[in-house]
Amino acid sequence: MISLNSIRDSFEGVIPSVIATTDPAGMPNISYLSHVYYVDERHVALSNQFFSKTAANVRSSGLATVMVVDGRSGAQHILDLTFRHSEENGELFERVASHLAVMSAKQGMANVMKLRSIDIYRVEDCRAIIPVAPLAEAPASSSSSPRLPLAANLANAIASQVDAEAMLDCALDGLHKQFAFPNVMILVPDDSGEKLTTIASRGYARFGIGSETPMGSGTIGIAASTRRPLRISDIRRGQRYASAVRAAFEAEDHTLRNPLPTLAEPLSQLAVPMLCRGRLTGVLFVESPNSFAFGHEDEDALLLVASQLAVGLTLSELERFDSRPSEITTASPAQPKHTSFAVRYFSADGSIFINNEYVIRGVPGRLLYTLLRQYLDTRRSSFTNREIRRDTSLGLPDFKDNLETRLILLRRRLEEKAGPVRISRPERGHIELVVEGLPTIELMT
Repeated sequence: MISLNSIRDSFEGVIPSVIATTDPAGMPNISYLSHVYYVDERHVALSNQFFSKTAANVRSSGLATVMVVDGRSGAQHILDLTFRHSEENGELFERVASHLAVMSAKQGMANVMKLRSIDIYRVEDCRAIIPVAPLAEAPASSSSSPRLPLAANLANAIASQVDAEAMLDCALDGLHKQFAFPNVMILVPDDSGEKLTTIASRGYARFGIGSETPMGSGTIGIAASTRRPLRISDIRRGQRYASAVRAAFEAEDHTLRNPLPTLAEPLSQLAVPMLCRGRLTGVLFVESPNSFAFGHEDEDALLLVASQLAVGLTLSELERFDSRPSEITTASPAQPKHTSFAVRYFSADGSIFINNEYVIRGVPGRLLYTLLRQYLDTRRSSFTNREIRRDTSLGLPDFKDNLETRLILLRRRLEEKAGPVRISRPERGHIELVVEGLPTIELMT
C-alpha cells in the first residue's frame, strides 16, 4: 500500500476527487467530491454535504472507492475505503468546515454548501493508476529549504527583541526574506472584536496600515474566528466570485476608506491565528499569485512564528506595569506654521479625518483626537502611556487594553499618510506628537 503521507498534495482539493459506491442491487453510483481530507496514515475524511445517493450506498455497504488527483503532477491514486463513523463537531470537523466555508464562499455557495458532518474512513489500500503517457515533472515546491529550522531561528530572533514594534518588523522581515514569502501581513483584532486591522505588511504596493477585514469572513477572518490555521492551495475556481465579493465588500464605508492591500488574483493563501493562552492577539497572513505556494511545513513553521509573536506582544503589554518612563519636562511648545489643517472627528465610531481624508477609527482614532485636542488647548505635545491609560474618554479596558499595539497602529498609519501629524517615540512608555500647522477640530456627534 502506498503511504498516504507520500501523496499529501492529492488531498489539497485542487482537482475534485471522484467517489464510487454501489447500492444493494449492485448498481454503481459515481459522484464528484470537492475534497478528500488527510487525517492520518490510515484514515481520510469526506465532507458530507449533498450526495444523498452516495450516503445511502455507504450506509448499506460501508464501502467506497475514491480516486484522488495530485494537482501539482497530475498523478492519480485509488483508495479503497471502509466507513468508520461520522463526526458533527470537534477539531477535525471545525477544520474541514473552515476550509469549506472559504471555498464555498469564493464559489458563490456560502449558504448552500453547509457542512452537516464529516465521514471518517479507514483506508484499506492505496494504489497508483498507471498513466497512459508519462506525466510532466511537477514544479518545484517553494519549501525548498527546511522550514522548521528557519522558523526556530526566526522565533528566537523575535524573542530577543524588547520592543513590540521591533518584534513585528523582525517577524515580517524574516518571513519575507528568509522564507521568501512574497506577500506577508499581520492583522490585530479591533476593540469591538468584529474586525481585524492591518498593523504591518511586506510585499504589497502599499502597506495598508489601518485597513480592515471582518471577523469570521474570508481566509483571514475565518482563521481568526475559529482560532485555527487555514491554508488554501488553489482558489482559481473562485476568482470570479471573489471579485464580486470584493466589490460588494468595498461598498461598505469603512473598508472603502482603506481596503486591505491584498493581491488582485491570489491563488494560494495561508492564515494562522496568533494565540497566547487561548486569546487571539492577531493573524499572520501570507498569500501568493501561484498555486501550491504553501505546504504543510510552511503551515507548521508559521504556527511556531505566530505563537512566539503572540507571546512577545502579550508580554510587552504586561510590562506596562513595570515600565516607568522618565518624567516629562515641560517641552517648548511647538511653533505652528502659518498653515492650518482641518480635523473632523466622529465620536460615534471614533473615526477621524484630516483635510477630508480618512485616517483611522476605533481606539486609535479616539486616541488621536484626544492628543490633538490637548495639543490645541495647551500646546502640549509629550505624553506618557501611563497617563493615556488613565484617560477614561478612550474607553480602554482596565486589563489587556492593547495600548502598545494601538499606538504602533496609529503611528504607522500617520506615517503612511505623510500628513501634517505624526507620532514619534523618544523612549518606551513615552510618545511625542509632531504637528505641522495649526489644527482646527470639528466634533461630529
